[in-house]
Amino acid sequence: MNNINRMMTNICSNNLTESCSFYTKLFDFNISYNSEWFIHLVSKDKKLELGIIDRTNETIPKGFQNFPQGFYITFIVDNTDEIFKIAKSLKFEIISEPTNMPYGQKRLLLKDPDGTLIDISSPIKDFDFKKI
Repeated sequence: MNNINRMMTNICSNNLTESCSFYTKLFDFNISYNSEWFIHLVSKDKKLELGIIDRTNETIPKGFQNFPQGFYITFIVDNTDEIFKIAKSLKFEIISEPTNMPYGQKRLLLKDPDGTLIDISSPIKDFDFKKI
């Protein structure tokens, strides 16, 4: 069996600075690497990574430089309401305000600067999974 040593999501961006600002203001990311075509973000605990790459960079095949479709990124956080307050104060595009979901999570949906759907969820305290 092939072991997975690391997994990283890369987001294709039209504006690296704007995308970097979105993710570093909402989440606990530090900039690990910053160039004209790629920014590497790493969580402060070094467990999570997120890449932001210029959509038109030659390393991205032409057929994959399109806007995102058919996927979304989920971030599990301690408190969705806190992220909502930050997103609202920064006037980020809110698709759905924090909502208690029937599967035991409170979910906030945002749209990042490049059109990626971002699901920010936190567990609902004392949720009874037996009722699902």
